[in-house]
Amino acid sequence: MGTGRAKQFLKLRDRPLLALTLETLQNCDQVDAIILVVPETDVAFCRDHIVHQYGMDKVINIVPGGARRQDSVRIGVKATAGNYDLLLIHDGVRPLITVELVERLIQAALKHRAVIAALPAKETVKEVNSENVVVGTYDRKRVWLVQTPQIFRYQDIMTAHEKALAEGWDEATDDSLLVEKTGITVTVVEGSDRNIKVTTPFDLEVARNLLAANPE
Repeated sequence: MGTGRAKQFLKLRDRPLLALTLETLQNCDQVDAIILVVPETDVAFCRDHIVHQYGMDKVINIVPGGARRQDSVRIGVKATAGNYDLLLIHDGVRPLITVELVERLIQAALKHRAVIAALPAKETVKEVNSENVVVGTYDRKRVWLVQTPQIFRYQDIMTAHEKALAEGWDEATDDSLLVEKTGITVTVVEGSDRNIKVTTPFDLEVARNLLAANPE
């Protein structure tokens, strides 16, 4: 972002991105508890200036993450201690998630073993090699762009992450890939165009415009 601050703490609607994300999960009746995984240096700040300040009483634990996203998710999953059958994993920098989307995913997860939010590709997707030469073209009708939330059974996602750690699966870009590698079928639920991941200044501006146009 070039701001000198972690992107999850940048402001949207006068609140940190992370606070907006948590607010939606807090307001979803079907979410029982939240475990927040953040860099170790941010644990106290998140506790005092996000969780306590904004009344996020569903947050039952704030744990320090690992070197990679993959490590942080594994730590978060382990921190649930198997007390919840269904685990919903979501990126803190997707602040425009809605209760409606969360509820649709949870309902789907009651029928399917693993579910993820995703959008059908609107443009043609090419595969290129290390020299940016096209080596393949995918059928756009079969390509979906993956988002979070993603929902898994506790034992399935815990086993997948333990196996990934033991066998060195280091290239997983999301959790569903790890689950797929254990042979479990993953079902797609259509996500939302608003559910953007804020990683660049442009994304932040888009999020601000989306909130201004439709604050709900």
